[in-house]
Amino acid sequence: MVLDDLNRVKEGYSEGIYNTKKYGLTKTIFNGGKSIKFYAEELGGNDFVSLNYYIIKDKELLKPCEMAEQKVIHFLQHVTLIQNEENRKV
Repeated sequence: MVLDDLNRVKEGYSEGIYNTKKYGLTKTIFNGGKSIKFYAEELGGNDFVSLNYYIIKDKELLKPCEMAEQKVIHFLQHVTLIQNEENRKV
């Protein structure tokens, strides 16, 4: 489920590895947790993943930004989060 994958990423900035490349991840939560903005950018490269996720009364909506939904889902399912000292700060 997309929300479960998004919940693995902490709010704010973190880093992860996807397809052997390092990405900077930014997750922002709005509206009391009902909206999530997620952006990942390949560090030293030009790939990115961008999406908005909305929890509405009866359903949840994944809205990728200018890319295929499959790319977003694959990224979220396969990115390996990096745990370093800066990322551990709460």
